[in-house]
Amino acid sequence: MKAQRVDTWAVSIADKPGALAAKLKALSAAGVNLEFLIARRAPEKPRTGVIFVTPIKGPKQCGAAGAAGFKKARNLHTVRIEGSDRRGQGAQLAQALAAKGLNLRGLSAAAIGKKFICHIAVDSGTDAAKVMRVVKSL
Repeated sequence: MKAQRVDTWAVSIADKPGALAAKLKALSAAGVNLEFLIARRAPEKPRTGVIFVTPIKGPKQCGAAGAAGFKKARNLHTVRIEGSDRRGQGAQLAQALAAKGLNLRGLSAAAIGKKFICHIAVDSGTDAAKVMRVVKSL
C-alpha cells in the first residue's frame, strides 16, 4: 500500500439544484482533474451543503478554486491510501488505526477492479503522520 498526505479543499454551497454543478464547472475550466469528491448537505446549517475535493495543484488551479470559494481545509488532515484490493482490507485498516488510538474524522474508500483508494481524515498533522506509519506497517 502507498500512503501520502493530500490537501483537501472545501466550499459551502446553497442546497439547491445546480449549486454543485457551478462549482465543478469553475474547477473544470481551470483544468482541475479531481480524483476525490464528496458533496453533501450540511444538517447543522439548513439550506446549505458542503463540497470536499482533492487534488487541486498549481497556481492556476489554486487560483480558480479560490475564486470559486474553495479553501484549503486547515483543520482537516487527509491521508490518501492506494493499493491492491483484497477482501477484509478495510476492516484490517480500521482495526490497525483503532489499535493505535486514532479517532478518524472521516473515511471514504472505493474499489475499482483490483485497485482500491481510500481517503482518511483526522484532526491533526500528528494523527496524519500516525496514519501513514500504520499504513506502512501493514
